Amino acid sequence: MSESVQAEVLMSFVVTEELSFRIPVELGYEASDPFAVRLTFHLPGDAPVSWSFGRELLLDGLNVPSGEGDVHIAPTGPGEVSDVTLRLQVSGEHALFRSSAPPLVAFLDRTDRLVP
Repeated sequence: MSESVQAEVLMSFVVTEELSFRIPVELGYEASDPFAVRLTFHLPGDAPVSWSFGRELLLDGLNVPSGEGDVHIAPTGPGEVSDVTLRLQVSGEHALFRSSAPPLVAFLDRTDRLVP
C-alpha cells in the first residue's frame, strides 16, 4: 500500500474581484508526516511554490472559517459545501485562491486511509 496520497486540482488565483485565473495545484500527503498536507501552486511564469500546513485545518476549513496566522481556509457560503477560499499570507502580502470543495474532500478521504 502506498504511504502517500497525491492529487491535482484546478484552483482560481483571485487577483481582484474582477480578475482571476485557473492554475494547477498539487496536493500531497505523506504518512510519515500524518498531521500535514502540502499544496504546490504552479503560477504562470514562476517557479512552483509549496505550502505545508495542518491536515485538520484543511478539513475544518471545508465547513467553517478556520486558521490563524499565515493560512486561512473558509467555505464561500452557508449550507452544502461547494467552494472554499484559501488565503495565504507572508510578510503582509497575501494570495487568495478559490477551489471547488469536492476534489479537496476526495483527497482528504484518501488521506484518512493512511492516518495511523
